[in-house]
Amino acid sequence: MKITTWNINGVKARLEGALAYLREASPDVICFQEIKSVDENFPRLEFEDAGYNVVTHGQKGFNGVAILSKTPLEDVTPRLPGDDTDEHARYLEATIATQTGAVRVASIYLPNGNPIGTEKFIYKQAWMRRLYVRMQMLRDEEMPVVLAGDFNIIPEPQDAKRPAAWVNDALFQPESRSFYREYLNAGFTDALRACHPEPDVYTFWDYQAGAFQKNDGIRIDHLLLSPQAADRLVAAGVDRFTRAWEKPSDHVPVWVDLAL
Repeated sequence: MKITTWNINGVKARLEGALAYLREASPDVICFQEIKSVDENFPRLEFEDAGYNVVTHGQKGFNGVAILSKTPLEDVTPRLPGDDTDEHARYLEATIATQTGAVRVASIYLPNGNPIGTEKFIYKQAWMRRLYVRMQMLRDEEMPVVLAGDFNIIPEPQDAKRPAAWVNDALFQPESRSFYREYLNAGFTDALRACHPEPDVYTFWDYQAGAFQKNDGIRIDHLLLSPQAADRLVAAGVDRFTRAWEKPSDHVPVWVDLAL
């Protein structure tokens, strides 16, 4: 099973590119972030015509997550538990059944947190803490789990072309990176790093200053696997070719192949 994550940066603005990617890469499951659409305005029919079942958790103008699957989605659960006052559409879970079992998939758009020293960074830390609690619960259910999304965390210096440029950014703060290490210490595997330990593996390039052409990128889109999913890890990769398309997202798809 090929599971892909992609911060699409506006699904209606990138619809043609998204459909072209599905035709070319044909993932079994794709998790979108930053769809920037309420549920009723999501281009559901276009994706259904492409052969996908669709669930969304949207919000007008910003945020929003979706999961698309070639097979039906079950037990769909929006919102990250732990704060009933949080109205941001940043989290969506669903179970996808296979002939040999099932996998639980979450599409995650973790808060950016900038600027540091503000309520936005406090919110980011609280959200990361809630995610850690949810990850432990999912892990303890002992089924394959894939947490897929834009985590807005640069885990290590090698995950940025110019680490020094990010020292005052929420994505690279010690608190953010510490939470990411806690996720790994809880038993989850960073699928892309497990398959690609080499440098210069990035998933995001800013639109400014020719960042993509210079490969001045960062790695902030991640696929974290529970122990049961990690045992089935076959391959992982980055489809950076989409960044060279017309009207691209500033993120590219990241995928994992599991022997389910």
